[in-house]
Amino acid sequence: MAATRRKRTSNPTAVRVLGYLRVSTAEQADSRAGLDAQRATIAAEAERQGWTVEYVTDPGYSAKDLNRPALTDALSRLDRGEADVLVAAKLDRVSRSVADFAALLDRSRRKGWRLVCLDLGVDTSTASGELVSNMIASAAQYERRLISQRTKDGLAAKRAAGVRLGRPPVLPTEVVARIVRERQAGATLRAIAEGLTADGVPTARGKAKWSISSVQAVLAGQDAARFTSGS
Repeated sequence: MAATRRKRTSNPTAVRVLGYLRVSTAEQADSRAGLDAQRATIAAEAERQGWTVEYVTDPGYSAKDLNRPALTDALSRLDRGEADVLVAAKLDRVSRSVADFAALLDRSRRKGWRLVCLDLGVDTSTASGELVSNMIASAAQYERRLISQRTKDGLAAKRAAGVRLGRPPVLPTEVVARIVRERQAGATLRAIAEGLTADGVPTARGKAKWSISSVQAVLAGQDAARFTSGS
């Protein structure tokens, strides 16, 4: 992964910014058009803000999840305090999943770095940007509640039909996907368990409360492997 540093001034207090670039296909990466356009958008904002930008690139990677080499490395550096801001020209360059993006917003708040998406005005350091961020997080919460309700309705329908809800326990695909996404976004096992419990999502055995071990069991299972293999 090549990173190109763009120096603007010698200002010792300059904000350290990681500019994230991504295109979905190898053909787009080879043409450079999409990457260059994203870089130009970020560079223009950097000039206005006085940022020092280091560009990191994921060429030929989709946004189906957050498991991408350059993004994973950038998030680790931000968490360690080696950079202050992650900026992208468009939100969909970072994520196409509302749940994934909400997890990133939460991670940025917990770790103390800024997340900026120029197309939607997302900036976790400003009031208006926080408003947009909260709207996205609310949409993710709504999505999780829908999953919870579908899970409960499905279990109730099986019970009404006389289906024995015993072994082997099976979780709905949406719940497994959520757990994998949140873990990949940096959430702790405890945070994932508490979130599932708070949202009323039952465990595979129909229990109301999730534990760290129950989350670990899902992540270690074959169903979770389907969402991580080939990423």
